[in-house]
Amino acid sequence: MKLKHLAVMFVLLMLTVLASACGMNQEPITSESEGVWDHFFVFPLSWMIIQTAEILQGSYGLAIMVMTIVIRLFLLPLFLKQQKSSKAMQKLRPELNELREKYDMKDPDDQKKMQQEMMQLYQQSGVNPMAGCLPIVIQMPILMAFYFAIVRTEEIATHSFLWMDLGVPDPYMVMPLLAGAGMFVQMQLSTRNMPSEVAGQMKIMMYIMPIMIVGAGVALPSALSLYWFTGSIFMIIQTLMIQRNERKAEQSEAEAVEIK
Repeated sequence: MKLKHLAVMFVLLMLTVLASACGMNQEPITSESEGVWDHFFVFPLSWMIIQTAEILQGSYGLAIMVMTIVIRLFLLPLFLKQQKSSKAMQKLRPELNELREKYDMKDPDDQKKMQQEMMQLYQQSGVNPMAGCLPIVIQMPILMAFYFAIVRTEEIATHSFLWMDLGVPDPYMVMPLLAGAGMFVQMQLSTRNMPSEVAGQMKIMMYIMPIMIVGAGVALPSALSLYWFTGSIFMIIQTLMIQRNERKAEQSEAEAVEIK
């Protein structure tokens, strides 16, 4: 995951937290809720949470966890496409850097020539520089809608899970701390195979985002901390599996080269 993608995630997190803290349209969501956003995005996810809870004998905590996993699995192909695009761009980075050094960025003519050569390089390599942005743009409304479905589903606020009342902050701060720790581990794993300069740029964000999660979890209903924690655990497992498969693929390629 590139720096700009994590920056988008950070902005998205801040927007959703601020929206909840400021009371942005937190009226209970129902089938009668009007507007494209409420009717076609938030309500269907709220309905799915309720139906899942009924299947799980009324456990809204388990329903949030199950729905979080289902949504992450649904978004997995987009994530993999984003990862593939990021890897392709990383392979082109040395050549792109050479082009930037070749031309004078202050000269408009040189800038135009550099952009033309970059486009030729992208075409020859079969890389679309915008391909990494599209998946995250598609993910945004789904993740935001699920966030607001949790906030605005009235039934969640009246139920408990483990030691928590889902409608109020965790009194022991356990779940916010777990969510923050999960986010920290997730980001550390995400930067493991990144170039050192990119990992260095992400270092500040690696600490700010978990702190944001903990701070939000202390102030907002514990149902949201449970959602963030479950999402982080899923992403940790997903990242570990992807990195393991990448190592196996690299090892297979190295063995194939040795045989030749």
